[in-house]
Amino acid sequence: MAHRTQRQNRLLEELAKADRPLTGSELATRCKVTRQVVVHDVAIIRASGVQVLSTPRGYWLQSESPRETRVLSVCHPPELTEIELMTLVDFGIEVLDVMVEHPIYGELRGGLHLSSRRDVELFMEQVRTSKVTLLSSLTDGFHLHTVAPPHSQRLQEAIAALRQNGVQVFEEESQ
Repeated sequence: MAHRTQRQNRLLEELAKADRPLTGSELATRCKVTRQVVVHDVAIIRASGVQVLSTPRGYWLQSESPRETRVLSVCHPPELTEIELMTLVDFGIEVLDVMVEHPIYGELRGGLHLSSRRDVELFMEQVRTSKVTLLSSLTDGFHLHTVAPPHSQRLQEAIAALRQNGVQVFEEESQ
């Protein structure tokens, strides 16, 4: 039991000092365990109330400082996904997640945590190479993004740019 607690503390230390998300494989190598042990330990850590986020680029420790977030309701075809995400990050807006409302399963949410062009490029490369479909394909392109803008003016400018690029933006809600 003490060994497991030490290992989980080590995982938390690694995540706390990281300046980027760490993959399960990276954490496994650093802690000298398998990736599956990391997945299990992260689940236990989350159950204890620690906010460990799972992103397409790895695990990330949730910041303690609360940020103002907004929810954007948007619709576009899959070929505009990269333009949509690049537009948002170009305005300094972090795209925290994507969510669709499924008629059977209800809310389906995927963590993104994209804040730079490089993040978007890596995400889009992962989409292309894994040949997965985007969540928005389940709802004919309709989806929601939780975003963290630096301030409301930047968000309004980004919404205008999205619309100019063919992305329908229906509403913006405070969180």
